[in-house]
Amino acid sequence: MTKEKVIAQFDPNAPGASGNLFGLPFSPDNADLIIVPVPWEVTVSYADGTAKGPEAVLEASAQVDLFVKDIPDAWKLGIAMLPVPQNLYEENRKLRELSSQYIESLGEEDDTAENNPIVAKINEASENLNIYVKNTTLKHLKEGKLVGLLGGDHSTPLGFMRALSERYDRFAILQIDAHADLRKAYEGFTYSHASIMYNALKIPAVAKLVQVGIRDYCEEEVMVMQRAAGRVVTFFDEDIKAHQYEGKSWDAICNAIIKELPEYVYISFDIDGLDPKLCPNTGTPVAGGFEFHQVQFLIKKLVKSGKRIIGFDLNEVAPSGEDEWDANVGARLLYSLCNWMAVSQGKLKDH
Repeated sequence: MTKEKVIAQFDPNAPGASGNLFGLPFSPDNADLIIVPVPWEVTVSYADGTAKGPEAVLEASAQVDLFVKDIPDAWKLGIAMLPVPQNLYEENRKLRELSSQYIESLGEEDDTAENNPIVAKINEASENLNIYVKNTTLKHLKEGKLVGLLGGDHSTPLGFMRALSERYDRFAILQIDAHADLRKAYEGFTYSHASIMYNALKIPAVAKLVQVGIRDYCEEEVMVMQRAAGRVVTFFDEDIKAHQYEGKSWDAICNAIIKELPEYVYISFDIDGLDPKLCPNTGTPVAGGFEFHQVQFLIKKLVKSGKRIIGFDLNEVAPSGEDEWDANVGARLLYSLCNWMAVSQGKLKDH
């Protein structure tokens, strides 16, 4: 069925289509924006659960009302999520058991990452994941779709960033996160969730990394920031808060963040960039962080400044038992990211 017919037959005020993202009636064929789910958390270093994030967000998304005050026709964009690849989830589960055994053994005198068969196996599997993500996202980009990625842990979007580097000569990453993620091969894992931005900086097309809300980092990561000679700009959470306590507005801080970004921007959103009350089950929560509407304001202001969002990821959403709060917040963030990317690309109009 064509997109036009789907829109004509759908009532956005009624209960949504069961099993579809946000209850929308679209399929990957007729949607303008595709969400690629990546249920992967092999290298997480603290609590796990993020591999279940895509399924949990899908389920919670049915509770998201579709009307957006600033973008009245938002739902008409057409958003669809690809099926969660169960084979990938199962591979992740098996490898996660191995990595947990290895991580628990760290510190033993005879145990090092070098030449460790478990580390080698996981590094190989993680690179295979990067290839899968690159091929999947690139396929939909070539079809003219807008693309977002839903993890999984924060290691998952590297292949997507590589795909975008084949479409854009120069772009920046806007990272909203509690952690700097600039460690080199953390715990021996080349593609650790704690190394995503270290690896992203190896992509020549990534002209700049602008980090916002960082509040948990090590000396090694600070040295990476300093050696980057302006390619990495970090807005630490404690500095943001200090400026606000001194009377500086969030609007002015957002202007300073946006000023650091070129025309094309990729948003990498780790949900632990928010205050932990909004994501209590995420793998590595850290005191501090943003309120939901603070980041909404930043993204909206970014788009209104004329920047173009070329892709995004949302990661580290971790459900816990019957508690769907993290997924509830994650689903609302996801809808916002989809809509504002579409506005920035001229697919939707705001007012």
